Amino acid sequence: MQNLTLTWQSAGGAAVALYGGAYAASRVRRAPLSALLREAGTLLALFALWQLVGHLSLMSAEHALDRASWIHRTELAVGLPDEASWQAAVTSCPAVVKAANYYYAAMHFTVMIAVLLWVFVRHRARYAWVRNTVVITTAICLAVQFIPVAPPRMLPQEGFVDVAAEYGQSVYGGTVGGMVKVAQLSAMPSVHVAWCVLAAVAVIKVSRSPLRWLVVLHPVVTVAVVVVTANHFWADGLVAVVILLFAYAVQAGYGRWRGRRAAVRPDAAVADARAGEHVTTGR
Repeated sequence: MQNLTLTWQSAGGAAVALYGGAYAASRVRRAPLSALLREAGTLLALFALWQLVGHLSLMSAEHALDRASWIHRTELAVGLPDEASWQAAVTSCPAVVKAANYYYAAMHFTVMIAVLLWVFVRHRARYAWVRNTVVITTAICLAVQFIPVAPPRMLPQEGFVDVAAEYGQSVYGGTVGGMVKVAQLSAMPSVHVAWCVLAAVAVIKVSRSPLRWLVVLHPVVTVAVVVVTANHFWADGLVAVVILLFAYAVQAGYGRWRGRRAAVRPDAAVADARAGEHVTTGR
């Protein structure tokens, strides 16, 4: 599978160009176009940062496999299903495996971009909430990913298979000089899981259509896909959901804080008016 993902340099350059376009549109009083270009630039800038973090780490990559093995052992110790057994159940069905690889590679960005565009165009008042959730969640995930953790597919001794590489569908490009690229050692947490749950929640919260509940299929399929392709552990997804819940809590807390400020503001305005009256009348 050809990797069509932008590099961090090209994504960053595109973000700068979009910001420039947004500024130019604002100067000629094209506010809707300016807003659209600015939001697209923000998302591309975030993507560029994500790509850059994939090539950096705060800790040595030498123990990334050890961390992955520890996660797997811990999951089994607490009674979670063995991801290797889930993968083994589908490896005899090439069509299913290939479809899972495509879903992993393509639907991650496609669904998120579609949801953001839909909210921006059809439900502008709710867009900031969705966009801010994406930014907060992804930023925290990026911070955690500075600690390298290998994906399950790099643990063949524990029964996992890199099915994307076997079918020529890998989007990670293998190794360099026999060494694993650092970009592949960002399995914890799973941004795939964070984004698919975020997209589903956004659609359910914003839409009023009874069909909106069908979007729940996206996170269900995504979780199954990241497991059977051996790209993530259960723990990767669980940590991602916890981060997403934290992002919602941050936004809710900020909303309450703004509400309290708005409630206090009228009193402050009355006090200022009275103070001005005293100054004017000399009382």
